[in-house]
Amino acid sequence: MAKETMKKTGTKKSASKGSGSSKRSASSGAASPSSRHKGPSRKKTAKKRKRFIIFGVEIFLLLVLVAGFYVVRQLDRLQRPKVDPEMVQINENMPEETVQTMSGYTNVALFGLDTRTPGQLGKGNRSDTMIIASINNDTKEVRLVSVYRDTYLDLTNGKFNKCNGAYSAGGPEQAMGMLNKNLDLDIQYYISVDFAALTETIDLLGGIYIDVDESEISHLNNYTVETSKVTGVETQKLTETGLQLLDGVQATSYCRIRYTAGDDFKRTERQREVIMEIVSTAKKSDITKINEIINAVFSKVATNYSNEQLIQMAPEMIGYDIVDTQGFPFDKVPASVQGKGSCVVPVNLAENVRQLHEYLFGNYDYVPSAEVQAISDQITKDTGY
Repeated sequence: MAKETMKKTGTKKSASKGSGSSKRSASSGAASPSSRHKGPSRKKTAKKRKRFIIFGVEIFLLLVLVAGFYVVRQLDRLQRPKVDPEMVQINENMPEETVQTMSGYTNVALFGLDTRTPGQLGKGNRSDTMIIASINNDTKEVRLVSVYRDTYLDLTNGKFNKCNGAYSAGGPEQAMGMLNKNLDLDIQYYISVDFAALTETIDLLGGIYIDVDESEISHLNNYTVETSKVTGVETQKLTETGLQLLDGVQATSYCRIRYTAGDDFKRTERQREVIMEIVSTAKKSDITKINEIINAVFSKVATNYSNEQLIQMAPEMIGYDIVDTQGFPFDKVPASVQGKGSCVVPVNLAENVRQLHEYLFGNYDYVPSAEVQAISDQITKDTGY
């Protein structure tokens, strides 16, 4: 089984970055109010899809840090488009045991959008980055699961396509419903950001340390040209490999790399590495620095969490730690699907979802719902896998 994992870094690639089998344990997850493995890259596709990789995890934890200081007026800077959690699709036929197990977790959907207009975070934009941040309410441990953007799934309406199309079609409400329907989850809350937020956040933190290897440096430098042009922020090309301090443009460019071994799967690992470094650096920053980031970034963040909910969550969540990360689906194959192009096909979605529930919730007795099994069967019928 091809699993992608990255243990809690404290540190850099040389010590802990890398893919390997990660032992699944019960510890992080869901609910509560309170690429594409592009096989060999194609020039046409590469030109058409020069997208920026953007994140929500660091923004989510910054929200919590701010709420911890009860700076409510700053939280008012957030965008809050109308999204009713009660309207987000959740499979109604999930086994009671599954629902009970997930009740001890808080799951949040984090979307990074492919938009070149700062602040435009609604439907019409594809979610190039989709991460489930799963929090164990008892142990305070957080696990991150990247859902590959080109994964062939049901967009919630019986139409199968690359899963990043759900956000474009119906905004965060449909995107959360897509994750819930295909993965037997109960996500009701989300955070979305645009690409400028990542670059600004890293620069305001003073940069982050990343270990850049020989296979990455030329691609990183190539990506800085467009990243710098679109953000309007100047940078320098890297002249050597190894552990070094990257600025916002450089770190964003590092996240975009998808032409080394591992392609898009390796890229999502880089994304999660950057997230963990941002969170680690932010947690060491003083309130003045955090406030500076809020002033610059929060207008580029959308969520359906209320100020009251963020404040209520803050006392516990400030102490949370990211302990492990994975990419989904675990068992997959890059394949061309008729009419849909190059996709990441789950090799038996039902089995992948079983593994996901084991990884996030320690639920070794999980049985996929009838809905997930039906979707799995349809994927097999459509793709032959």
